[in-house]
Order: sequence, then C-alpha cells, then structure tokens
Amino acid sequence: MKKIKLATLGMCLALVLSCSTNTGNGALIGTGGGAVLGAIIGNIAGNTAVGAAVGAAVGAGAGALIGKHMDNVKAKAAAQLENAKVEEVVDANGLKAVKVTFDAGILFASGKADLSDRSRSDLQSFAKLLKDDGLCSVDIQGYTDNQGWRNSSADESRQKNINLSLQRAQAVKNYLSSLGVSSAQFKNVIGCGEQNPVASNDTEAGRQQNRRVEVYLYASEKMIEKANNGELK
Repeated sequence: MKKIKLATLGMCLALVLSCSTNTGNGALIGTGGGAVLGAIIGNIAGNTAVGAAVGAAVGAGAGALIGKHMDNVKAKAAAQLENAKVEEVVDANGLKAVKVTFDAGILFASGKADLSDRSRSDLQSFAKLLKDDGLCSVDIQGYTDNQGWRNSSADESRQKNINLSLQRAQAVKNYLSSLGVSSAQFKNVIGCGEQNPVASNDTEAGRQQNRRVEVYLYASEKMIEKANNGELK
C-alpha cells in the first residue's frame, strides 16, 4: 500500500511540474502548489478537489452553513450563465464548492487566447456574481485537446498546448479583473494543456469537450471564519 501511495504521489508531482501556473499569491510552492496537487490527486481519485487546506478546523455546523452558501452560489451561476456548465464539487477541505466549465470554442478562436465578443456577456454576468460574493476564492484552469501543432514535434506541441491553456486561463482572469473582481479572490491560474481530458480525444466531439476553461469557486479562509462564528449567510 505504501508503494502505491508513493507511486501515486510521484505521478501527481510529475503532473504538477509539467503544468504552467500564474498564482494569485505569486507562488506555486506552498499554498498554490498544494492547491494544484490537491486538484490532481482529486482527479485521480475521481473527485476534483481544489483549494489549499486551511489551518482552522471546520465544525459540522460551519460546514453546513458553507454548504448552504455554496448551494446559493451554484443556483445563481446556473441561472445567470447561458453558455457554461455549473456543477457541485468538493474542495480540499471536504467542503462544497462550485465548478463552472466554459467551452473554449465559445471563449476563443482556434489556437488563440483573445476573448471573443460572444464570450463577454457570460463573463460579465460571472464577474457580477463574484463581486456580489467576495467570500469565494477562485481557481482558473485551462485545458486543450491533444492535437499537435503544425511543424512541431510531439514534445513541442505538448508545451505549446500548456502555454495556450495558461494564456487562456489568464485571459479569463484578466477580463474578470477588468470588470472589478478583486485580485485577492484569484488564488491559482493554471494551464495544464492536454492533461485530465474529460472525453475521448479520438473524436471531434470529445476534443471539443476537452478544450475548456474550468473556474472553481470555493470557501476562502474568511468564509470559513464567518461560518465558524455562525455569521455566514
């Protein structure tokens, strides 16, 4: 069992090191690295976990308050975002979180990282939601399919896909910031290229699903503190 755990950890670390990142707090090591590792371990376990473990213990009552709060966040996101998939997930602390998946084909032209005019309406609605709920921390993860680039080797193509996915994740973050979302809410902005596909890359329909930007909303330390104090609405 110990060998299995070590092998899994090694695989996770390899995936982390192959991803590119621009963290909101300026570092992959520490909080940012823990969040990335948590997300990758979560994917291997079949349950996406985001965010870094916090020092304060979260009681059952506080967890229920956070769960109710995130249910409201999910409902608002689902009502306001026409071209995004909204799901409930669990963060690294075992608390309810919200995952919003944007189709990269709607956000960007093929091979580009400039936001399309079509995407701005949903992102404007999303920015309003984030500003109205400043207690949510935000991670943004960009992904591509596994298609190669013209006149590039397989390794060069993988790196270009990582770079493109990071540029797209950063473009979403920058646009949300330009609309007034606090920079303090963004914790990790990550480009993982063709890693963690959600569908088969053997079909165009599958590749389209893999070309995506995922945004995670989860409890910040301030939200947890308010919940522990019974003050979270």
